[in-house]
Amino acid sequence: MTDLSPTTRPRRFPELVPMVRPTVETDAEMELAVKEILQSGMLTNGRYVKEFEEAAAAYLGVDHAVAVSSCTTGLMLVFRCLDLTGDIVVPSFTFMASGHAVGWAGNRVRFADSDPRTWTLDPGAVAPLVPEVAGVLAVHTFGVPCDTVSLQELCDSRGLPLIIDAAHGFGSRYPDGSMVGGKGVAEVFSLSPTKTLSTGEGGLITTKDAALAARLRMAREYGNPGDYDSRFTGLNGRMTEVSGFMGLHALKRFSRWLDIRRSLAARYRSCLDGVPGLEFQVVPEGAASSYKDLGIRVDAARFGMTRDVLAERLGQENVSSRKYFSPALHQQTAYRHIPAAADLSVTEELASSMITLPLYSHMPAQVVDEICDIVREIHATAQKAGGKAS
Repeated sequence: MTDLSPTTRPRRFPELVPMVRPTVETDAEMELAVKEILQSGMLTNGRYVKEFEEAAAAYLGVDHAVAVSSCTTGLMLVFRCLDLTGDIVVPSFTFMASGHAVGWAGNRVRFADSDPRTWTLDPGAVAPLVPEVAGVLAVHTFGVPCDTVSLQELCDSRGLPLIIDAAHGFGSRYPDGSMVGGKGVAEVFSLSPTKTLSTGEGGLITTKDAALAARLRMAREYGNPGDYDSRFTGLNGRMTEVSGFMGLHALKRFSRWLDIRRSLAARYRSCLDGVPGLEFQVVPEGAASSYKDLGIRVDAARFGMTRDVLAERLGQENVSSRKYFSPALHQQTAYRHIPAAADLSVTEELASSMITLPLYSHMPAQVVDEICDIVREIHATAQKAGGKAS
């Protein structure tokens, strides 16, 4: 492998540029609220959690929002409340929690391939599996909305529920202009520190089904409606009051943060446009991504080096990156025992060539420009060396 790394000059960034950093604006209101919560003795599922649920439902334009301790917990509770028996279609190009929630609910995953342009679950790959499964779990990959229209039609043809892992999708919009959150039987958001809206840790389930929402509220309390006679085996999925207030506090500022995030993503796209071998995720016409992550596919032959070497070179300049999602879910140890009954060639190609670059809502624009300059220089150096880095 040709050594293209800098050997004499200092790193471009004196300190590591993180992949992501939570955007949190602290003020006197937050300090007073946290003090009030701690003094009240009501530390979970109280006033602030309820107010956050109501505010989030209004923002997303949905009928019901149920706050929980994490997105994974939320997915587990949805599967538990739907009481499905059989396999669940899951894209293999996703974070491990998507598959884990299915397994914890007592179901088995059936892997399906992704669309090569949007990187979301490919309805064409789902169609052959629909007669053999109990449901479909789709994912808004990196914040790009999946094709819920086609997926819902497939599910409706067999009477199957469409559940959506919206972990990356808070703030995204569908091509019809509606906010992500109102499709399928339920959509489940992550509110962890790496997400566009964070409550520290937490999740949010949205649904238009009042009966399902009521059952989910019971499920997050061990299946206990309040009389200590559990109606089914739920679990502790409650959100803390501090997290609920953090969500409320952040939601008031979220539109501004999201606008900044999208402008930074657009800056990346503009600065790297035309660099041979770099391909961005396609956002469907009319849709809007939350850009939870800024993903780029690296075509080694055209760029001059593999994704892995690019990541190494970026690291030498103190720029963080992540090989999302590598290995793909079906390649991970926990899932290798499941027969690969479908063609997953797009998934495997994405897993071997994808890289995500630093992006967070309070990231200075000049940092984006500098990172883009570094990527361009790495490419130019590789071209001069004959593109032999591998």
